[in-house]
Amino acid sequence: MFFDTSVLIPVFLEDHEHHERSLKAFVVADKNRDYCAAHSLAEVYATMTRLPGPHRLSGDQVLLFLENIRERLALIALTGDEYHSTLKEAAEAGVAGGTIYDALIARCALKAKVDAVYTWNIRHFERFGAAIAARLREP
Repeated sequence: MFFDTSVLIPVFLEDHEHHERSLKAFVVADKNRDYCAAHSLAEVYATMTRLPGPHRLSGDQVLLFLENIRERLALIALTGDEYHSTLKEAAEAGVAGGTIYDALIARCALKAKVDAVYTWNIRHFERFGAAIAARLREP
C-alpha cells in the first residue's frame, strides 16, 4: 500500500472528515510492505504548521507525527533523473501548481511497485495514466 499525503494528514487530525478511515488504514501499515513518498513528510509538515487558527500545530508537534509515519511506512525517494523526467512529463501534460506534488507521489508509488495507492484525491491522480489510475483507492 502507498499512502498519499491526503491520507496521512487526517490520520493526526481527529476532527478531520477522513480521520477515522485514514487512521484505520494507517494503524495496520507495516514498514516492510507499505510506503509513502519521502517528500510527503515535507507536505505534512507544511500543511499542519499552516492550518487555520486554533488548528495550527507547532513544528515540534508535527515532528512527532513525522516520526510516527517513519515508523510505519518506508519512504520512497526519486533520484535526480527521476525527479527531472517526472517534471518534464508533467509540464508536457499541462500539469500546473500543486498538482505537481501528486505527479511526484504517483511516480514514487510506481517506483515502489505497489498494488494500491490510498488517496482522497482520486481525480487528481487519474490524469497520470492508466498505470497509476488502476491502483487508486480510498481508504
